[in-house]
Amino acid sequence: MIEFRRLFQGIGKTKAYAALGRALAPMDRALMRATRGKIGVGTAVGVRTLLLTTVGRHSGEARQVPLVFVRHGNGLLVVGSNWGGERHPAWTGNLLATPDATAAVDGRTVPVRGRLLDGDERARAWLDIVAYWPAYNTYASRAGQREIRVFLLEPGQPAGDRGHRTGTADTPFS
Repeated sequence: MIEFRRLFQGIGKTKAYAALGRALAPMDRALMRATRGKIGVGTAVGVRTLLLTTVGRHSGEARQVPLVFVRHGNGLLVVGSNWGGERHPAWTGNLLATPDATAAVDGRTVPVRGRLLDGDERARAWLDIVAYWPAYNTYASRAGQREIRVFLLEPGQPAGDRGHRTGTADTPFS
C-alpha cells in the first residue's frame, strides 16, 4: 500500500489530479460518511484521510470535507490547500469561526477543536506535512500570495459536555 501512495504522491502534484480530486469529492464524502472515515478515495490508495465536519459560518449547517491528515503529537494536522487555488477553502473559514468540529477517522468520530498554526509552529508542522504529502509544496506555489492555512485538530469534548471529561485515552486517534 505504501508504494501505491508514493505513486499518488507524484501524480498528486498535477493539475489533472486536482481536477479529478474535485470531481470525486462528493463520492469521497459519501463513502467516508457511510464508513465514519474508514473508507474513502484517499484511504483506498493508502493515503491517511479523515472526514472533517464543521459548522457553516453563514448557514449554521453541518459541512463535511475529506482531508489528508498527518498525526502530530496528540492531534492531527490538516491543510487548507484548496488544491493550490487562489482562495482559502470554505471549511477553513468555518473552523476559524467555530473551532469545535468532529473528525471521522478509522471508523471513529471524535470531537476536535481546530487551531490555526502560524509562525515557527506552522513552519515545523509544514515540514511534517510535506514529508507525508509532497504535493502540498506544489499547491503552495500555485496559491500565489495566499499562505495555505494549517490547522491542528486537537481532541476535544462535545460542546454540551464542557467540564465533564470522558474517556481515559491520551489520544483518541491512536
